[in-house]
Amino acid sequence: MRTKLNLRESDPKLYLPERAKILKIKDFTENEKFFELALLDRPKLGHVPGQFLQVSVLGIGEAPISISSAPAEHNRFDMCVRAIGDVTKKLHTLNVGDIVYIRGPFGNGFAEKTLSTMLGKHLLFIVGGLGYAPLRSLINKVVPERDKYKKISVLYGCRTSKDRMYAHELDELSKIGGNVELLETVDKADENWTGSCGVITTLIPKIDFNPNETIAMVVGPPIMYKFVLKALLEKNMPKENIYIDLERRMKCGVGKCGHCQMEGIYVCQEGPVFNYAEVEKNEELL
Repeated sequence: MRTKLNLRESDPKLYLPERAKILKIKDFTENEKFFELALLDRPKLGHVPGQFLQVSVLGIGEAPISISSAPAEHNRFDMCVRAIGDVTKKLHTLNVGDIVYIRGPFGNGFAEKTLSTMLGKHLLFIVGGLGYAPLRSLINKVVPERDKYKKISVLYGCRTSKDRMYAHELDELSKIGGNVELLETVDKADENWTGSCGVITTLIPKIDFNPNETIAMVVGPPIMYKFVLKALLEKNMPKENIYIDLERRMKCGVGKCGHCQMEGIYVCQEGPVFNYAEVEKNEELL
């Protein structure tokens, strides 16, 4: 059963932004940048993997952006920002030391109850492009605790090798070994790419997994879901073992504007992380 967030409408934290200082900026691609920030008004963000923030630049506006860092007991957190609108384009012009404003964290992510069902299981992450940013929070939580899981497999696909998110981190992930594995593919190979070439579903047959003992997490562009879900179901994976992250169409973050409402579901309150068995019949959502 899906649950809505228990939001107290009188809580000023829902609407009043707080300050965050930019500590680090790194270019990933022509369109994406990495940001490390620090809260200035409280000791920690207090998020769970899969949640998002409303990030604002004064005089420009506000945009929902995934939290890409694992939960931590300090005031720092990470985001990956693609420049596609007024707010995100403005973020790309800011410098270390500048102040932005945030609300949140918001959304139903991978809460403790869900995380407990993953213990002892094979975790299968299937990620396309910028989808690595929202799943990175969970990946960076479970990899240091890998002894708690049967296996951790990360499948990552993007258009070209130049579009890889967190490239250095992916390289380090590939070297861990043991029960952690990384498989990558690109849609179009260039002279610098020696790995697999093809859509991300071509990686799924390369993974040895028991569908009943595997939990899959899928994040990527909308077209990817259709084919990945089909491939997993053909492997007899139970629908209850599949989680999808759906952050598109987000706006206010607290279920007021209706921008993310699809067939009666408010993605910002009931998601963005959904169990596939609970939403499979929602054609608009998928």
